[in-house]
Order: sequence, then C-alpha cells, then structure tokens
Amino acid sequence: MIGARRARAVMAMAAVAPLAGCITLEAPDEPIVIELNINITQEVIYRLAEDAGNTIDDNAEIF
Repeated sequence: MIGARRARAVMAMAAVAPLAGCITLEAPDEPIVIELNINITQEVIYRLAEDAGNTIDDNAEIF
C-alpha cells in the first residue's frame, strides 16, 4: 500500500517536472500601494492628549 502511494507520488512529480520551466514571474509595472488607517494614529494621539490634560489638572502646582 505504501509502495503504491510512493509510486504514484513519484509519477506525479515526474509528470509535473517538465512544466516547471514554463513558469515565469515578472515584477509589476506599477508600485505596490499600502493604505494605512490614519484613524488609529489619531485615536492614540487623542488619548495621549486627554491623559496629559488630566495630569496637568491633577498637578496644577507643578505647571
């Protein structure tokens, strides 16, 4: 049983081997564009600003 599977696998690889030379890859003509979600950055900045405002309110004598 294992020998038959191995034989089928070898035959399949032998059948696919001639096709390996037909595959070509080319670089795209246009650059790849990655769009980032700016809202994530703005939310983090807003939270930091709110936290800084609370710290100033809590420690007004330092500022």
